[in-house]
Amino acid sequence: MKVSAALCLILATIAEAFLTPQVIPTHSAASMFVHQSNSRLFMSTDEKTVDDVTLDAEERMSKSIDSVKQNLMTIRTGRASANMLDRVKVDYYGAETPLNQLATIGVPSAQQLTVDPYDKSITNDIEKAIAESDLGLMANNDGTMLRINIPALTEDRRKEMLKQCKALGEDGKVAVRNVRRACVETIKKMEKGGSIGEDESKGGQDDIQKLTDTNVKLIDDIVAKKEKEVMTV
Repeated sequence: MKVSAALCLILATIAEAFLTPQVIPTHSAASMFVHQSNSRLFMSTDEKTVDDVTLDAEERMSKSIDSVKQNLMTIRTGRASANMLDRVKVDYYGAETPLNQLATIGVPSAQQLTVDPYDKSITNDIEKAIAESDLGLMANNDGTMLRINIPALTEDRRKEMLKQCKALGEDGKVAVRNVRRACVETIKKMEKGGSIGEDESKGGQDDIQKLTDTNVKLIDDIVAKKEKEVMTV
């Protein structure tokens, strides 16, 4: 059987297309990771594997841990920290805007913060927002810059800070347990739908529980460290 030259050329082109490594458009590893993570979120139960569900749980629990860390950084200790002002919001042209987006926050000493607004016309608004926050801080306003002296925490104030630490830790643990519940439910649906067997289902649920226990303990450790900082005179 004779094969025409044109057909030979077509077959050769197809073979080259399959054998030649494909060039992936330039993306950062992080963006590719986010894309893959989002893909898992929108998978149907039939498309997911137990590994997909476990990895999803790990990522979501990790975000809960990060949230706890960020929130704890805003709680006062005896030393000045720029993160102390992270939760302060300023009314900027009708929009509640985080202070750290409106000013440069400096730490010239262990007992003082400076706030240098990008827009000097809102200096008074920033002073008001700091005074009305739950931080117990007052700013000295020279018209263009604010200076905040960090007073030593009283015993009552330290106890209040400890309550805030515990509350943030509990919120984080609730978030982690909510992830566990959702992911275990997904695995049970997969078993019920016949895409995985009983043993694989049990193994997946056990892995989710281990992740939960690990992250709950991590939150306890993070909170305990912050509590120690708060109580250090």
